[in-house]
Amino acid sequence: MILIGQYDSPFVRRVGIALTLYGMAFEQRPWSVFSDVEALRAYNPLVRVPTLVLEDGEVLVESHMILDYLDGIVGPDKAMFPAREPDRHRALKVSALGMGLADKAVSLLYEQRLHGKVSDLWVDRCRTQIAGVLGVLEADRAQRSSAYWFGDRLGHADIAVTVALRFLSEAHAGLFSQEQYPALARHADRMEALPVFRAISQPLKAPS
Repeated sequence: MILIGQYDSPFVRRVGIALTLYGMAFEQRPWSVFSDVEALRAYNPLVRVPTLVLEDGEVLVESHMILDYLDGIVGPDKAMFPAREPDRHRALKVSALGMGLADKAVSLLYEQRLHGKVSDLWVDRCRTQIAGVLGVLEADRAQRSSAYWFGDRLGHADIAVTVALRFLSEAHAGLFSQEQYPALARHADRMEALPVFRAISQPLKAPS
């Protein structure tokens, strides 16, 4: 398999971590949506990452779709999204909030870096959404004493929140405070210390 995208993208990184944890061999092509447009367009007309090229040439796009496919390959006993309710929808919700947080952080970065005239309305909206999600995730994690978000097993929810927080911290210093969100900070620190998170990692290269 070929994973297209750079690991400073939280969406690409979550897929790279999952592939590694599942023991699936893959080649990473660290193409940029800005500087490698035509190469990426040949695989994905949306020119977005992550893009996963399967061994038969089929192409998967969008990180949740890719993880759903990988979970199906490894089967319910190994899959990092629970197979049964209510654990499944709870994990999906935390993952969706994590990726929504990442999406808002990316939108805010693009607004500030790529637009000649920055919209204060849009900036305020993104910051409000980011703060709202952080508050919900902090409250949820603070009430759990388990090593991982949902028990003693690493899951997609753990990965989603961690990669989103890493991106937010690098893209927007000051929006994520360890003092204001101590449960999330402890969670992210534990995850980032794991070998797979250290291996699948890249400092942010902000667009300009």
